[in-house]
Amino acid sequence: MSIAITNCGQVGWISDRKGYRYAAIDPETGKAWPAMPDLFGKLAERAAEVAGFASFVSDACLINRYEPGARLTLHQDKNELDFAQPIVSVSLGLPATFLFGGDTRNERPRRYRLESGDVVVWGGPARMAFHGVAPLKDGISELTGACRINLTFRKAL
Repeated sequence: MSIAITNCGQVGWISDRKGYRYAAIDPETGKAWPAMPDLFGKLAERAAEVAGFASFVSDACLINRYEPGARLTLHQDKNELDFAQPIVSVSLGLPATFLFGGDTRNERPRRYRLESGDVVVWGGPARMAFHGVAPLKDGISELTGACRINLTFRKAL
């Protein structure tokens, strides 16, 4: 990965020699992740509700920082316990190209330009679609400067 990651909520997404997974403790600090701000949780719940997922309550918020050139290769979010729960993604700062594919990595993904403030929710049959972010282009955002921040809300536990 070419992005910087941190988390808030009950659990956070980590990667180490054991692989990718959710953990209640930040391996950098040895402490629990910061609590998810109420505003974050309400935003994710409302977005999910509008998209048809009325019972969604996030327990993890992945905070990804992309600088120009950073990308996220096609992947599936498959470490959560309940795949009936959607993924909610909030874009802030520089625009990005979201890649949304199919059930296999080989399917050519559709490309969607995401602007600051855009919210994407996917679930149901699309929940396991391969997705990613194309390399971020240079630019300056009034909100975040020369980067993009993405908040990804999940029901991990």
